This record gives sequence, structure tokens and C-alpha cells, in this order.
Amino acid sequence: MTVFDYRDRALHAENVPLTRIAEAVGTPVYCYSQSAIEARYLAFADAFAGDDAGIYYSVKANSNQAVIRTLAMLGAGADVVSEGELRRALAAGVPPHRIIFSGVGKTREEMDFALATRIRQINVESVAELEALSAVAEAAGRTAEVAIRINPDVDARTHEKITTGRRENKFGIDLAHVGSAAAKTAALPGLRLVGLAVHIGSQLTTLDPFAAAFTKMAALTRELRAAGHDISRLDLGGGLGIDYAGETPPDLADYAAIVRRSIGDLGCELAFEPGRSLVGAAGVLLTRVIYVKQGGTRRFVIVDAAMNDFVRPAMYDARHAIVPVVDSGAAAGDEADIVGPICETGDRLALALPLAPVAAGDLLAVHGAGAYGAVMSSTYNSRPLVPEVLVRGDDFAVVRPRQSYDALLNQDRLPEWLDETTTPVRKVV
Repeated sequence: MTVFDYRDRALHAENVPLTRIAEAVGTPVYCYSQSAIEARYLAFADAFAGDDAGIYYSVKANSNQAVIRTLAMLGAGADVVSEGELRRALAAGVPPHRIIFSGVGKTREEMDFALATRIRQINVESVAELEALSAVAEAAGRTAEVAIRINPDVDARTHEKITTGRRENKFGIDLAHVGSAAAKTAALPGLRLVGLAVHIGSQLTTLDPFAAAFTKMAALTRELRAAGHDISRLDLGGGLGIDYAGETPPDLADYAAIVRRSIGDLGCELAFEPGRSLVGAAGVLLTRVIYVKQGGTRRFVIVDAAMNDFVRPAMYDARHAIVPVVDSGAAAGDEADIVGPICETGDRLALALPLAPVAAGDLLAVHGAGAYGAVMSSTYNSRPLVPEVLVRGDDFAVVRPRQSYDALLNQDRLPEWLDETTTPVRKVV
């Protein structure tokens, strides 16, 4: 039994029928299982039991504060890539000393806020960033603890838009220049070099790329130590994949064995930044069928969830398992395209998906929607942001309400010259 399973032909999240959530909250709606998030975190922690290692949840995967809080209560820190994510982590109860700030484009204002907050470390990705951080730290009278993110030129063998460790990617400092960057860090005021960081991509389903990257990091650590730098922390990033539509995710024990084999003799404190692997499979997107349309060559199931609500299929050609919330007992029938109401051909949840017969009003569940779902949603086509729900046992709570049309419209402001209450309208003749 999983946290999303059928009972009496009705799909449940833990002990809550998804039909109950849809009736109470409406659709589309994201639904997360708290116990699934907790179980995945504990499995990750158990894989590194006895090691000097910390887990820093990658907030960009799902930044809902209820999700962050769930993980923080288990001991997780946070990996953030913006001041907004940093503020979310703090608001959710993550202690500042358990927060790592990553990303290639931190502004000076973000650096200043991070230093004032006294977070654990800042992962720096360019010499220009080192210089900017030094200036900010010196002006604030603080010392920034810095890890240099390396670019190991390792192909993660994942989607090109989520691979981050090849030489042509924007992330990290090329291996050939890390030595000079470390010397620069040591020479600049307000900085203290404490470690190295690496992250080669997301949704990895094989372990060989990790082994290659970690081996290069170990060699570089030894080189920098020989040059007099005190490298005591290694941030190994995240990237472990999940099962979306038949993939086989890496085994955590095998992953831990590669870490120990590659860098276990260095005596460094380790940091891991899992995101998708903690929350991805813990969420579903519920959507209701509006129409079923037979086109010239294809069957279209038009649903009320669209690419603005869930962009992964349109952006990454991602494949997700999609199933009826109420199992009619009918076998999967002809292929159907599951599409949304957005005025874009790319607005789709699935193409050529074998699907049992469905009718208007039926509910579907999109699996694997706990990561990079709601967090990447938008109001394109002036569609309000959809709600998020967290389930625990027999209960559920709305953890982000559905955006109202008034809230959506009130985000805009008219300039004085367009305000009809103060300016006459010019008529075009």
C-alpha cells in the first residue's frame, strides 16, 4: 500500500478520499501527503546514519511553508536560491544556521540580508560574485562563510534544461579556475573559505554521474588542502530522480555507498540538498474533465488544469502517470491527449496516454506533482493560482487558498492618466 491507493475503487491520499478534497476545495488542486514527505526524509537520513552529514531541503522544489515546516520539524535545513526562499524558510521555522544560499545571480541586497540573518554559508559561483560578496561583507562588518561551487564538466544524462554540471552550463566555476578562485577568496576581506559545492543536475536515474563528480571533488579537495586552504565542508547537492512514468530511481543505499567510496576518507562535514526526491512523489494534482472531444485523428480529454497550473509537461516534455480518481473497473482504452483550456497547443498534461473511458465531471489525478508543480505555476490567461492541500492521516488542511479574481485583478495599478476618475477619456474619431 502506498499513500495514494485505491480503496473501494476510490483513490485516497493517506486515509482521505481525493473526491472529498475535490468536493470541499474544488479543482484544480494540489494535494500533498505529509506522511510520504516524512517517510522519504527519514529514509534519506537513515542512509547516512553515522556520517557527519546534514540534509538541506531544496526549497525550489516546493516552497509551500507547510512542506518546509514538515521537513524542518524532522531536522532538515534549507537550500535556497533567492531572498524570497530564504524568507520562506525562516518563516517556516528553519534556523538560520541551517540555511545554505546557492544560485548564480545573488544580488548585493540578497547577500546583505543573508549576512544579517547569519545563515550557515553562501555557495559562490563566480569570481565576480566573490568580489561583490566581499564588498558587502566588509561594509556590514561581517565575515561570510563561503563554499565555492565547482563545475566538474560531468554529463548528468538528464533533460538538457535541468543538467547543471557540464562546462557549457552557467553554474559553478570551471575546475581549472577553482585554485585561483580559492586564492582570491583567501585574499579578499570579509570572506572565509570553508568548503566546496557541486550539483550536476536534477532527476538523475543513474549513479555513475554522481561518482564521476564526487571523485573530481575529492581530488580537488586534496589539491586545495595542499595549497593551504582549510576545506572542511563538502556540499554534494541533490539530483536523485523519482518514478514519474516507469523510471527506476537510484537506491539510497547505493548512493550513500558511492559518497563514502568517493569522499569518505576526507573527514569533511557533508551537506545534501534533495528536493524532488523528498516531495515529488508525495503530491498529486487533481483535475476535473470538462469535455471529451473526438478530433480528426485524436481523442482529447479537456480538463480544468492547464499549463499555467502545471508546466512540466509543456516545458520539459515530462511524462506523468495520470489515473481516474474513481476506478470504473474498465481497462485502459484508446490513447487520449489530456489537455487544458489555455490557448496554446503546448497546453497539455499528457499525449497519447492509454486511458479508460471518461466523461465530463470525472476526476483525474496527476501523480508525481509534489515537486515543480504549484511552485512553478503562473496566472497566464488570467487564471487564478490554484490551492494546495496537505493531508495527514484522516484530516486535510488548505495550505494555500485558491486565489480570488479580485486578488488577481488588484495586483494591477492604473497610472493616473488612465484613471477615468481623474482624467477625461479621449474619444477616437
